[in-house]
Amino acid sequence: MSLADELLADLEEAAEEEEGGSYGEEEEEPAIEDVQEEAQLDLSGDSVKSIAKLWDSKMFAEIMMKIEEYISKQAKASEVMGPVEAAPEYRVIVDANNLTVEIENELNIIHKFIRDKYSKRFPELESLVPNALDYIRTVKELGNSLDKCKNNENLQQILTNATIMVVSVTASTTQGQQLSEEELERLEEACDMALELNASKHRIYEYVESRMSFIAPNLSIIVGASTAAKIMGVAGGLTNVSKMPACNIMLLGAQRRTLSGFSSTSVLPHTGYIYHSDIVQSLPPDLRRKAARLVAAKCTLAARVDSFHESTEGKVGYELKDEIERKFDKWQEPPPVKQVKPLPAPLDGQRKKRGGRRYRKMKERLGLTEIRKQANRMSFGEIEEDAYQEDLGFSLGHLGKSGSGRVRQTQVNEATKARISKTLQRTLQKQSVVYGGKSTIRDRSSGTASSVAFTPLQGLEIVNPQAAEKKVAEANQKYFSSMAEFLKVKGEKSGVMST
Repeated sequence: MSLADELLADLEEAAEEEEGGSYGEEEEEPAIEDVQEEAQLDLSGDSVKSIAKLWDSKMFAEIMMKIEEYISKQAKASEVMGPVEAAPEYRVIVDANNLTVEIENELNIIHKFIRDKYSKRFPELESLVPNALDYIRTVKELGNSLDKCKNNENLQQILTNATIMVVSVTASTTQGQQLSEEELERLEEACDMALELNASKHRIYEYVESRMSFIAPNLSIIVGASTAAKIMGVAGGLTNVSKMPACNIMLLGAQRRTLSGFSSTSVLPHTGYIYHSDIVQSLPPDLRRKAARLVAAKCTLAARVDSFHESTEGKVGYELKDEIERKFDKWQEPPPVKQVKPLPAPLDGQRKKRGGRRYRKMKERLGLTEIRKQANRMSFGEIEEDAYQEDLGFSLGHLGKSGSGRVRQTQVNEATKARISKTLQRTLQKQSVVYGGKSTIRDRSSGTASSVAFTPLQGLEIVNPQAAEKKVAEANQKYFSSMAEFLKVKGEKSGVMST
């Protein structure tokens, strides 16, 4: 037995089971989904009633009749006692809210029917008026005579002036054909049905909003009456909503789409009624998921308050919504402007200095030499000469000028100088004595000195020229040196310390 034969046998068994199950049962009205599928399969019918059967359905008439009855009663919040699901009007609210979805689908079917039929007369109108209701109203207003576009007050209430101008210009050059009276009557009938269904949808919205204000006032304030009714309908009542966690409430109304072979970039997973509510859709797309999680958490709190019939005036709902809006504003705030802060004041406190030989050597090594001091000094009002041709503006300061004095001087710290022994200081002072221009000889003899001297008595005489100078230097070294000591000198009458 082949695979095709097995498949046919299974289909026959399924058909027999369906026939056996329907035997003895009352004939039920086909579901709205089945009617829509059949309508989508056959849109070439002559009359719109052959594809749009919601208007004449028994369910639609019963729900609308119950809505009118409850509107005339004007129920109050005090009438709702105990669980909300026990109220007879609650079921009507849920059914009415589901009916709005069916009306939307029915309007899409009727719009496609009118578009296919009217394309014979004005095929370009579909691209000029993309909105379904505006297209239906425009078709009803124009009909066969496209000359009504100009100076038509009714059309100005439907379309903008720019769109009317484009439609009138396109209508004058269209290649469409005139519709017969029968085709025109069918189009008018379809337009009337679509407009009446749209009016019924708005009537249901008004009823749901008026009733949700006392069944779930706090929840309705946050997400709107329509979305609140959808959430309660899917969850099975306000009590079930109050028992659900926020992560599950956010997923209520999520649709699974089986896209075999199609791109899934446009599919939004884990998005339900709350994600598509007005309070979330008003935000930029990158913040909507985050906002849906926040709104779902607040809806959980509001549903728990409503389930116990607390805060019937919606005070808690207004507080939660204000908190949500404040967070939304905080998310959308621009980042703060970065201010250029000045550098903090340097901490130039007194450092702890260490003494000793190493510190003294470091001060001697890093001390400023005399040649560097002279190079750093500048004279005001004088044009300096460049030291090198390549470095313009680089001068040597007072270095090498007259009056600059000695160029280089041995840097000796005062603390170091105090630790030199007196004997070493005397030796250094004797060595630094100069009797004339120094020569390169080690004995430090003067280059202009000579042992032959002219005297007035004997003429030429051999003398020691350094003998007198040495005596004077020794005397100065003994009595007038900075290293001289105190001497004990006995006076005639009393001993006096003198230098």
